[in-house]
Amino acid sequence: MTTPEAAPVLAIRDLRVSFPTDDGVVHAVNGMDLTLARGETVGIVGESGSGKTVTTQALMGLLKDTSASVTGQILLDGQDLNALTEAQMRAYRGKKIAMIFQDPLSAMHPFYPVGVQIAEAYRVHNAVSKKAAAAIAVDMLGRVGIPDPRRRYAAYPHEFSGGMRQRAMIAMALVCEPELLIADEPTTALDVTVQAQILDLLNELQAETGTSVIMVTHDLGVVAEVCHQVVVMYGGMHVEQATVAELFHSPRHPYTRGLLASMPTLVGESERLEPIPGVPPSLLALPGGCLFADRCPEAHRVPDNACGTRPPTLVGPDEHPSRCHLETLPPAGEVVR
Repeated sequence: MTTPEAAPVLAIRDLRVSFPTDDGVVHAVNGMDLTLARGETVGIVGESGSGKTVTTQALMGLLKDTSASVTGQILLDGQDLNALTEAQMRAYRGKKIAMIFQDPLSAMHPFYPVGVQIAEAYRVHNAVSKKAAAAIAVDMLGRVGIPDPRRRYAAYPHEFSGGMRQRAMIAMALVCEPELLIADEPTTALDVTVQAQILDLLNELQAETGTSVIMVTHDLGVVAEVCHQVVVMYGGMHVEQATVAELFHSPRHPYTRGLLASMPTLVGESERLEPIPGVPPSLLALPGGCLFADRCPEAHRVPDNACGTRPPTLVGPDEHPSRCHLETLPPAGEVVR
């Protein structure tokens, strides 16, 4: 794992994304803030429907020219990507910011060989010949661990195994050496051995290129292995943010503690996993108070039903804020006058 530099490569300010539907407006992301340093890896975790993937789609500009409403700032090296048109965004997508999709088979075109697609991705942003781009693609396939890369250059996506397709997807994302790489559940469909190989590969390539990484995952084990920082999302909001060590040892939000309690371990005595009761809130009609209140085992500790009536704000130290009313309670035993 590389040590990040202080200068931020990405700054997200009050990102909000909503989608009109026949049933009403879906508020998928509701005020996301994030700063990412150069060479840093940030993990975004949360249950399905918490807004993780929509956030990354907004960063990539994939929601432009759609019915989605995207507000807020997405500053990449000071340039607000959200202010760009779709045509302007194409100059950044692939060159400055790239993405590894969850399913590489559906992300690749089945009609073209894998190597040709990687070479094309390089030529879009670099004025080189087809022969030079092909050589770069072959080299990149070798760098990500594809055996016999010259022969595999002409193979089609369906001729690759799942792990090899994921490696090829990484090669395509990194061929232009972007400043920011987004990995959306890059190891979900892989067995544990291949998963470990892919994570090691990402760490090695990040060390080589200095690329900053956003890792979207539901797997806290992956976060512990590759990330510097963690952002926990729930109901389209980030409810806690901290370093990996701080979050795992001293989680502050009840939702984060619930996620950690439902995570299996391979050490110590076998214990029964404790799932979080209930279901996430509907993003069509967000409750007026804390989004986690109905599922929270500690909401009764907050007086005046504040959890059910008043939305909490991020409070606590800058290096470990939490969106929870419990943070405003006096320490146990202290008398409030």
